Formats: sequence, C-alpha cells, structure tokens
Amino acid sequence: MSYVQVKGITKRFGDKTVLHNVDFNIQKGERFGLIGPNGAGKSTLIDIMTGLKKADAGEVIIDGKSIKQYPIEIRSMLGIVPQDIALIEELNAVDNLEYFGGMYSLKGKVLKERIDEALTAVGLEEKKKDKVKNYSGGMKRRLNIAAALLHHPQFLILDEPTVGVDAQSRQHIFDFLMKLNEQGTTILYISHYMEEVETLCDRLLVLDLGSEVAYGTKQQVKSLVSQSSKVRVILDRIPHALAENLMALDNGIQQVNIHLNEVDLVVTQHQFSMMKLIAFFDKTESIIKSISVEELSLEEVFLQLTGKKLRD
Repeated sequence: MSYVQVKGITKRFGDKTVLHNVDFNIQKGERFGLIGPNGAGKSTLIDIMTGLKKADAGEVIIDGKSIKQYPIEIRSMLGIVPQDIALIEELNAVDNLEYFGGMYSLKGKVLKERIDEALTAVGLEEKKKDKVKNYSGGMKRRLNIAAALLHHPQFLILDEPTVGVDAQSRQHIFDFLMKLNEQGTTILYISHYMEEVETLCDRLLVLDLGSEVAYGTKQQVKSLVSQSSKVRVILDRIPHALAENLMALDNGIQQVNIHLNEVDLVVTQHQFSMMKLIAFFDKTESIIKSISVEELSLEEVFLQLTGKKLRD
C-alpha cells in the first residue's frame, strides 16, 4: 500500500472548481514533485492534504490513516515548509526555533539538541545568534526548513521553498533534501520551477487549472510527447526574422526559442529533416557552429501538453 494516497480530491469555491478529481500516490521514502503554474491549485491541494481545508469530494490517506478521521496524528508526522516565510524577524535563529519547538511540545535538553541538529543541517550554526531580519532571503528559507524538522517528521512537504533564493542557497537546500531523503524522509516538493523537480524528484504530478495534465516518472511524462524532440543550433549570428522564417519552413518545427546565438527548436520527429534545416541556414549566410539533437526538458514537455509556459 502506498504511503500517501490522494483519492479523487475535488474542491470548489462558489461556482469555481479549483481541484477536479485529483488522484496520485506517493511511496514511502520517495521524492515526489507537484508541479504547475500559479493558480493551478497546488496550495489548495496541500491545505487539504494537511487538514487545513476540507475537500468537497475524495479523501487523503497518509500511512494508513485518513486526514478526516486522524488529523492530529497525521499532523504530528508532517513537517511543512510554507510558501510564505513564517519567522519572527526580531528574534535570532535559536529563539525562533525554541518558539517553534514549543509548538511541537519539545523542551529542555531534547529541544536544545534538536535545534543544534537542525541549524547544522541547514548550514546556519555560525549565524544562530544573528537576528533573522539581518538574514538574506536564502538564509530565511533555510531557517524555515529547519523549523519544520525539529520534531523529526516522517513526511516533509515543501511549498515553493526556493522563491527569492540565491543560487548558492538553492543548491544548499537541494543537497540537504537529498541527504534527508537518503535517511528515509518522504518528500513532497511543490514548485513552478520545472527544472527543480527534474533535478530532485523521481516521479511527479503536473497540475493545470486544477486537473491532472500528467502523472508518473519523468520518462513516463516525457513519453506523452514522445514524437517530439529538441534540436539545438549555435550560430555565429542570428539572422533577421529568424523565428518567423523557421516557423514558416515546412519542416515539422513546432517551437522556436532564441537566446543570444543559440536557437532551440522543438520538432516533430517524423516530419523533420536535418538536411532541410542546414540548407535553410546556408541561405541565411549564417555559420552553424554546432548542432545537436536532445531530449525535451520537463519544462518543454509541459509547454507541449498545455500550450503555455509554466510561469504564465
């Protein structure tokens, strides 16, 4: 039996359906991704999974217990890192963690040990006496994660934990989550950054407008657009109106993305001719410095499935 079972969750606010019959499972010890653009219903789904909101239909079962029947027991198993930073700015890291530890009924020697452990885990032990208001955005995010770890949760839910975070702190968070997962913690990672989920997660659910777009392993999701691939061309210069002219070319080209001198094409494999593409560039008098065929990223797969970019 799956560790987490989400069965047919539907939620309406007035006449607007924000979640429609959402189904997925998470295995114990898995890193699972929940992905979708802003407004897809991700946060509402998490509120239902943690008992903060009630679904109009369906149920959530975690470790064999229904969130409807055993909300307190289930919450004691969860660590939740919210999208909005929940810290007391005027206090230092230790004082913040003492406050949150008290909410988990931790105290005395055990609380002190857990605080030291959590600060070390997120790399903030040297800044533990600094006031939070003087922290960078990345440090605040890491302290937010530390607060969710004090009670040693079996299941960690992270809602957009890298928003506003610098690249170094993002990598620190990724490394830490990998290590935590290796120790047995089940992780649900929610994001609208597809590349994060592609890096961190084994399986994923893609939501759009409250409904499932795709669900499964990364390869299963990519197989939904298996007739497509990416061609990357690096030129010495970008000719005038290149994107428009490529799209007008009868060569199975679905999308054109240009960044500096790099041209990325999403093409339909059975309609695309590499020789025809090379002949086209020869006529523009631009020089091809390199050309390669690559697998689509999850971001590009999402665009193929929904017709819109993930951050729309």
